[in-house]
Amino acid sequence: MVYPPTPRSEFLDALATEILHNYAKGRVLVGVDAVAGGRAFADDLAVALREAGHAVFRASLDDFQRPRAARMQRGANSAEAYYLDWFDYSVFLRVLVQPFRMGGSTGFITATFDAARDMPRSTHWVTGPQDAILLVDGPFLQRPELRGNANFIAYLETPESGLDAQVEEAAALYDKAVGPRMLADAIISVADAEHPQRLFADRC
Repeated sequence: MVYPPTPRSEFLDALATEILHNYAKGRVLVGVDAVAGGRAFADDLAVALREAGHAVFRASLDDFQRPRAARMQRGANSAEAYYLDWFDYSVFLRVLVQPFRMGGSTGFITATFDAARDMPRSTHWVTGPQDAILLVDGPFLQRPELRGNANFIAYLETPESGLDAQVEEAAALYDKAVGPRMLADAIISVADAEHPQRLFADRC
């Protein structure tokens, strides 16, 4: 059954067209930088990219968390902990980003940690074709440890009223330290999830 287009699907189709126009060949990393709503947005963007005929692999930074004991050293509700301690960026780069970039028959892992069970996931290596997109969602994807790895970054702006205090404060730390809005290739308001809107930063 073919469903009629919606404002959200039309927006995602246009974004997918833009990405593929610029990055149709080779191994491409697309990031959805978001403290909230990123997984659903990236899942739907992956559908649009696949419907355009491209191979897409999905990953989420939430599946590269550090163990709970390491995440909670600064306190369960610490914004600094969420911003500084939550994710294992070295593992994320080593087992996913770097081998994906190598192409060929090199295997990569799209998830290493089960946060709900607070334990590592069983290792599952995958490979892909020469032309493929790795679509990753998660917060803080433009921080210094990760900068330069993505071909295209979509930064999602979410209303602060919908965030809990820890996430809101961590987002403020990120904004002050990195200025992610100005670095992104696309700034997208998802205040209304069904009607996402492209925003444009004043870079002058």
